[in-house]
Amino acid sequence: MIVAGDYIDTRIGTVLGISTMAAAALGNTISDVAGIASAWYVEHFAEKFGIHTPKLTPFQANSWQVRWAINAGRAIGVTIGCLLGMIPLIFLPIGSKSEEKDGVPKNRTKD
Repeated sequence: MIVAGDYIDTRIGTVLGISTMAAAALGNTISDVAGIASAWYVEHFAEKFGIHTPKLTPFQANSWQVRWAINAGRAIGVTIGCLLGMIPLIFLPIGSKSEEKDGVPKNRTKD
């Protein structure tokens, strides 16, 4: 999603004339929709790897321990996904939009 966010910011954001934060919000929306759309596939592949959904009674499913475990698992999953999603940052060029325009680093002057 970092690559998509960079593309949204530099290409679509420029055409629409939106700020970097608005481009980030648009990228976040696209990421959330992609996450919802891919949830079934993640669960399907987890089943193939032997991770099955536990069979719980309604009483067990409504207990605070199960709700806590579900939310902790979701938080850990999202955190891992975000950290993995930052890997493309290693490969993106370092610089800002102003450097792309005039070729001069931000805190330096032309000689």
